[in-house]
Amino acid sequence: MKFASYEEAVAGMIRWGQWIMEHHLTWGSAGNMSVRISEEQAVVTASGTRFDALREEDFALCDIATGQFTGRKPSKELPCHLGLYRRTPWAGAAVHVSPFYTTLAASSDLEIPQNLFVENMYYLQRIERVDYAHPGSNALACAIEEAGAHGNIILMKNHGVMVYDTSLQEACTGLEVLENSCRMALEAKRAGITLQGVSDSVREDFLLRSGYKPARPWPQP
Repeated sequence: MKFASYEEAVAGMIRWGQWIMEHHLTWGSAGNMSVRISEEQAVVTASGTRFDALREEDFALCDIATGQFTGRKPSKELPCHLGLYRRTPWAGAAVHVSPFYTTLAASSDLEIPQNLFVENMYYLQRIERVDYAHPGSNALACAIEEAGAHGNIILMKNHGVMVYDTSLQEACTGLEVLENSCRMALEAKRAGITLQGVSDSVREDFLLRSGYKPARPWPQP
């Protein structure tokens, strides 16, 4: 579901913020999210907010091109969100959090499978990794903007993850699938189980021709 106005976006982000915390997909104030409501504007959570305590006044309306805003001071990760929207026109929402298993993967060499089951293949279609950079830094914003042109899941080393998609609901679904996939990979490794995914050709056929969901408009190489 896409939001057509600032008010709709705020209500939706409050609801999904609660959902993220209830599903243990972040902790404390470790997280920020945004929704694009037009080609020119995005709504972003304010600095220092917790997802389970968001109020109507805890948001900023931001100009995507300039970064100027009205409302509360936005998260220090604002440049990451705006750079992603500038670089990826079909991105409608972005969630930056630090779930346990996903952050473990981002802080290690744990391989995340992308060919195990339908939701895993679709939502984890392209995973990018970026090196550690301080939160709110220009280096991190530039890395996210570049990675976002190539992948819808961006693992930030020793930091967390940025997941973006066409809507906030889709981004949160991708986040949940990612966390469960990381947990599955770790549990299989602990148990000595070899995960057996589908072949690359089957995965590609699923993404392009199964009709599960619309193919993502990735730029051609």
